[in-house]
Amino acid sequence: MEEGPYKYIRDGNGKVSRVIRIGTRKSQLARIQTDSVAAKLKELYPDVHLEIVGMSTTGDKILDTALSKIGEKSLFTKELENALERNEVDLVVHSLKDLPTTLPPGFTIGAVLERENPHDAVVLHPKHVGKTLETLPENSVIGTSSLRRAAQLKKRFPQLEFKDIRGNLNTRLKKLDEKEDYAAIILAAAGLRRMGWDNRISQILGPEDCMYAVGQGALAVEVRARDADILEMVSVLHHPETVLRCIAERAFLRHLEGGCSVPVAVHTEVKDSQLYLTGAVYSLDGSDSLKETMQTGVAAADKKSQEEVDEGVQRVGVTASKISGEAQNKAERLGVDLAKLLLSKGAKEILTVARQLNDAR
Repeated sequence: MEEGPYKYIRDGNGKVSRVIRIGTRKSQLARIQTDSVAAKLKELYPDVHLEIVGMSTTGDKILDTALSKIGEKSLFTKELENALERNEVDLVVHSLKDLPTTLPPGFTIGAVLERENPHDAVVLHPKHVGKTLETLPENSVIGTSSLRRAAQLKKRFPQLEFKDIRGNLNTRLKKLDEKEDYAAIILAAAGLRRMGWDNRISQILGPEDCMYAVGQGALAVEVRARDADILEMVSVLHHPETVLRCIAERAFLRHLEGGCSVPVAVHTEVKDSQLYLTGAVYSLDGSDSLKETMQTGVAAADKKSQEEVDEGVQRVGVTASKISGEAQNKAERLGVDLAKLLLSKGAKEILTVARQLNDAR
């Protein structure tokens, strides 16, 4: 039964319920992530019928070009958003790090789920098992398609070589294992864990080796901003600490005007009601960099101010009406202030050169 933009079904007892359609990329990891969100929703709303709709995106189709060269910010999200716009799906599950800091008009992130480990992981070729980046033979080739990872690791491990590697997780692991081209590859720990491949993680890179990408490790649920009922439904999935960390990170990136074609990295934590944000920008070879840390208090505001949260307010694309608006404002301000500090020290020049060199490659 179709009624307006929504789809309903009637069960054997004549009871009518709405079908919520969830859009996802077709890759195995995207499906696992989407299924985990669907399972949470099913638990919270047992009466709702969920339907998962798989789609291919530009990023899934163009596999022979480095992501940073395609230069399109919404590589893995555009097709999904088009389906959302056409009412073919009601919500879409993404890795938050794939979502641009400015969403197209009419869309919002209605939920940011609790973050998995956001750090990067080293996956070694079977013949190097037991080694680390430190102990790999000189001139070993490390595969990564991320300018952010390559810039930081080149600086930290000048004895290693870094080469592009593309494809989804399965493809990249296959390229590593079946050929002798790479001694190791760098992947997000979160993806490996969600796939159940923890045993392939040889080393987790701490912030002193490699800071992570904005939003890395967190899942986001994107919805139509005008769909109040869907927004309300998914808002219970928000994880407050992850929301505040990711708002700060996204505000930092947005103010720097960075995308996946420039090396920008972050590290955040919440300790004793303080939100700490470390942000950095790098030249492509990592030789030039700027890094600073700032903090702000994000103690949960009292109940009164909680009730006055403006439902329609988005902060860097996120709508979180059940989390203290004051804390969200402070997180966003922190990101902007840190970006301003780096810009005042010359971040724009570093990023401009990185962008030009990358375009020329």
